[in-house]
Amino acid sequence: MEQAEIGIIGGSGLYAMPGLAEAREVVIHTPFGDPSDAYILGLLEGRRVAFLARHGRGHRILPQELNFRANIHGFKQLGVVRILSASAVGSLKEEHKPADFVVPDQFVDRTKARIATFFGHGIVVHTGFSDPVCPEVARVLDAACEHAQVTHKLGGTYICIEGPQFSTKAESNLYRSWGMDVIGMTALQEAKLAREAEICYASLAMVTDYDCWHPAHDAVTVEQILAVLNQNAHNAAAVLRQAVAGLPQTRSCKCGSALQHAIMTEADQIPPETRRRVRLLVEKYLAPQRGAGAEGPAGRKAGA
Repeated sequence: MEQAEIGIIGGSGLYAMPGLAEAREVVIHTPFGDPSDAYILGLLEGRRVAFLARHGRGHRILPQELNFRANIHGFKQLGVVRILSASAVGSLKEEHKPADFVVPDQFVDRTKARIATFFGHGIVVHTGFSDPVCPEVARVLDAACEHAQVTHKLGGTYICIEGPQFSTKAESNLYRSWGMDVIGMTALQEAKLAREAEICYASLAMVTDYDCWHPAHDAVTVEQILAVLNQNAHNAAAVLRQAVAGLPQTRSCKCGSALQHAIMTEADQIPPETRRRVRLLVEKYLAPQRGAGAEGPAGRKAGA
């Protein structure tokens, strides 16, 4: 299978990656189903990149219909070790204006019915998620925004809602009272699954408009939102291209060993079908198998 080192997930308005040389489509099937679309592989700033349109080309897939597991596992199958994600968001603070970017460092989950783990069905894994984005990749995105002269903020909290409906005013004001920065529907599950896949992840949150708390919200027209989406897509392409160029060749973060002390189940207790499904993610930690009563792969006594 063809390989890449950097993954890019394009959100609303960003359905292709300008400047991708030697581009070719790669269709991938995963143990968790099919991703949103074919991956577009090519060279960007001399780096091997795989691009995926989150909602499919033509924006065909609702947020709660997304197969997040397949999307992230597909990147893993391609050999990707870092993911740069772009997504459209609403602003919950006056300071984050339409066309501004935010590089969030925290998430709050308000989704209800989404699968956000590769595990279960006979294997128990508890990954650390106190710092949900890779600090190394976030800093690179910050520097890339500076280089592209895009107004932005490094840090902030992204609240992820179920959708597809937007918030009520009561909800929007509640989230503001919690200190949330931006509101979206997609990035949290990607971050959780990337952590389980030991892939570095950071998100570029592109503000399209103020959420419905804002007194001027009802005056925003579809034409204005589309104009901001187009501007954001143009700016995001410039930022992502610069970020790809700025990523170090080697990783100095802890993302690549996120499962080292997270697997609780003894290898010989994992059902064969489950082990097959998660082999790409965990096999390096499961062999050789350990006997009953010994410390498990997580470095903790079984049953502790």
